[in-house]
Amino acid sequence: QVQVVESGGGLVQPGGSLRLSCAASGSIFSTDAMGWYRQAPGKERELVATSSTGANTNYADSVKGRFTIFRLNANTVSLQMNSLKPDDTAVYYCNSRGWDFSRNRNFEVWGQGTLVTVSS
Repeated sequence: QVQVVESGGGLVQPGGSLRLSCAASGSIFSTDAMGWYRQAPGKERELVATSSTGANTNYADSVKGRFTIFRLNANTVSLQMNSLKPDDTAVYYCNSRGWDFSRNRNFEVWGQGTLVTVSS
């Protein structure tokens, strides 16, 4: 079974930077897309950035120009977050989608989430 493990996050002052990383592992699989979503207190989960096959990336308007998503390899994705604002405070979740060869079907998995707090 495919799973993802997140790292990074923590407390940072406004204007600061953080990097989140996520690695997918498990059975024999291929990853079509990996990305980051976030959920702030009292709000719904929202897309932050995704990276799909062919190096295609997609960003939420609120993070364009500040956040950069990049794949370290086929199964690892990082999110570089610069110029952080208090509104970026949320639990950030890694998402991975692809094909699980061991089960011969598509998969989609979520990480357990990592808290990012932007505060002075």
